[in-house]
Amino acid sequence: QRRVYRTTTHVPQELGQIMDSETFEKSRLYQLDKSTFSFWSGLYSEVEGTMILLWGGIPFLWKLSGQISGRAGFGPEYEIVQSLVFLLLATLFSAVTGLPWSLYNTFVIEEKHGFNQQTLGFFFKDAIKKFVVTQCILLPVTSLLLYIIKIGGDYFFIYAWLFTLVVSLVLVTIYADYIAPLFDKFIPLPEGELKQQIETMAKSIDFPLTKVYVVEGSKRSSHSNAYFYGFFKNKRIVLFDTLLEDYSALNKEPAEGEDGENEETKSKTKNKKQGCKNEEVLAVLGHELGHWKLGHTVKNIIISQMNSFLCFFLFAVLIGQKELFAAFGFYDTQPTLIGLMIIFQFIFSPYNEVLSFCLTVLSRRFEFQADAFAKELGKAKDLYSALIKLNKDNLGFPVSDWIFSMWHYSHPPLLERLQALKDAKQE
Repeated sequence: QRRVYRTTTHVPQELGQIMDSETFEKSRLYQLDKSTFSFWSGLYSEVEGTMILLWGGIPFLWKLSGQISGRAGFGPEYEIVQSLVFLLLATLFSAVTGLPWSLYNTFVIEEKHGFNQQTLGFFFKDAIKKFVVTQCILLPVTSLLLYIIKIGGDYFFIYAWLFTLVVSLVLVTIYADYIAPLFDKFIPLPEGELKQQIETMAKSIDFPLTKVYVVEGSKRSSHSNAYFYGFFKNKRIVLFDTLLEDYSALNKEPAEGEDGENEETKSKTKNKKQGCKNEEVLAVLGHELGHWKLGHTVKNIIISQMNSFLCFFLFAVLIGQKELFAAFGFYDTQPTLIGLMIIFQFIFSPYNEVLSFCLTVLSRRFEFQADAFAKELGKAKDLYSALIKLNKDNLGFPVSDWIFSMWHYSHPPLLERLQALKDAKQE
C-alpha cells in the first residue's frame, strides 16, 4: 500500500471527473504520512509488548499492586482490590507511553495537513478528562465482573456474559446523553428546512426519531461524521458541524474581536469550503438510516454477543490451566484478572484477527446495502456528490492495493461505491 502511495502521483483516468490533481496530491501525502506513522507506532507497540513479556513486566506490576494495596490495609486475600490497583497502573502506563505518539499524530501529522483544531492546553485537558472518565467506568465494571466470576460457580461464564451484555447496552444508551457531552458541545439542530426534511425522511421509513443534535466537532478536528443512537422508540441523530456546510466553523470568518474558544481552541479558519449541502446531508443520513432499516445494527450486536459468549465459555475451559499462568510468570498464584488478560489478549489473538477480517468483509457488504437503500429513497445523485465531497474534506486516497483494502477497509473503496450509485444517478 505504501508503494501505491509513493508511485501513484497522477490522478488515474477513471478518477479524472471526480478529483482534481491538487486534492489528489494532498490526499496522497497525507495518507503516506499516516502510513509511516502507523508503521513506527505499530512497531514500537510490538517491541514494547514483547519486552514486557520477556522481562516479566506483568508479574512485576502485579507484585507492585499487591504492595500498594497492602500498605492501604488490604492483604493478599483482597484479590479484587489488588486487581483494580493493577488495572489502574497498567492503564496509566499505557496512557503515558502512548502520549508522545498521540501528540505527534495530532500536532505534527494532523496539523501539517490542516485537520488539527486543538491547542496544547486543550489536548492535555481532554486527555486527562478521558483518563478519569475511563477509570470511573472501567474500575467499577471490572470489580463487579471479577466478583461475579468468583461467586458464579460452574456456570460463572453465563453470568459474566449476561453482565457484560447489560453493561454494553447501558453504555450505548447513556453514551451520547451523558458521556459524550463531557467532551464536546451538543446543541439541538435549529428549526428550519434541514430539520424538517430530516424529520420527514425519518417518518417515511418509520424511524422513531426524537431529537436531532449538532456536535461541535470542529473544535477538535475538521474531520466530519454523522451517527444515530438509542434503543426502541427513542432514537436520536447526531451530525458533526463539520459535515454541514451551513454550520461548519471552518466556513465562517471569525467575528471582529472574537478569539474563538479563547484558551480552549485556536481559531484556524481554513480558506476552503467544507461540508455538504442540505440535500447531500439528507443522502448521507439516508445511508445511515439504511443501516437501521436493514437491521445491520441489530445483526452486529448479535454477532458481538455470540462472540462474547464463546470467549467467556472458552475462558471457563482454560482458566484452570496452571501452565498458562506459569508461561506468563505466575507460578504460585492464578489471579482472575491476569487469566482474563492472558486468555482474551494473547491466547485469542489469532482468532481475533480472523474474526476482525470476517467482520470487515461483512461491514463492506452492509455499506453497499445501505448505499442501495439511500438509492431507493431517491438520494443516489446527492449521495454520489456527498461521497466525493467527504472524501475530499477528509483527504481520503481513492487508490488502494487490493490485499490491503480487503484486510483493512471496513468501507468499500470510493470508486466501487460510486460505480454502484452511478446507474441510478444517470437515470
